[in-house]
Amino acid sequence: MDYQTALAFSLPLSIGIAAIGSGIGLGRAVGQAMEAMGRQPEAHGKIQTSMIIGAGLCEALTIYALVVFFMLFSKIG
Repeated sequence: MDYQTALAFSLPLSIGIAAIGSGIGLGRAVGQAMEAMGRQPEAHGKIQTSMIIGAGLCEALTIYALVVFFMLFSKIG
């Protein structure tokens, strides 16, 4: 197996793993933030701001994986 075949198999797999990990992390973060806002409604603004920043960081993983995918996709053939 040459490196082009290995890239052809591993690139889509890595994008899928990154998307699954990001989805799980984002779901847990938003769920916990909603639970915290339900328990402490007076802290709604601070919790929501922190949640949005955290969601952006979770999504950054998938965006970085997509950028690497397109960088290595040109090496396939």
